[in-house]
Amino acid sequence: MKTLISARMAGNILLIALGLLTIFHILVLLNVVSPDIVWGGQASNTKVSLLTLEIVALLVTALMAVIIAAKIGYIQAGRFKVAVNIGIWIVVAYLLLNMLGNLASGVSAEGFIFAPITLILALFALRLAIKE
Repeated sequence: MKTLISARMAGNILLIALGLLTIFHILVLLNVVSPDIVWGGQASNTKVSLLTLEIVALLVTALMAVIIAAKIGYIQAGRFKVAVNIGIWIVVAYLLLNMLGNLASGVSAEGFIFAPITLILALFALRLAIKE
């Protein structure tokens, strides 16, 4: 895997994907994108529930972006280098579990579109995790 793609390239692709995911969740909050295709279609139509779920999604996305940026050197990790290394493995696990959730959700967009994308992102995160 190390020869297929560099860790920096994998990290940059992940950061771009997380930026696009942030835009997507903002569009869901603004009702530009239907909330029926996120959260397994279980987000209730009440604004409070959708707002809470989307804020959680945005915070998790931001945390993953910080971990990835620190791993590839855009942010100096300093004494948190061990935490960043653990964090990137957590990102890999999160993405794999997210992919399984997408497949199990019953929402076709999550299964056919988001699950394969999430698998690819998990592989990029794995590439970062095995970086020395």
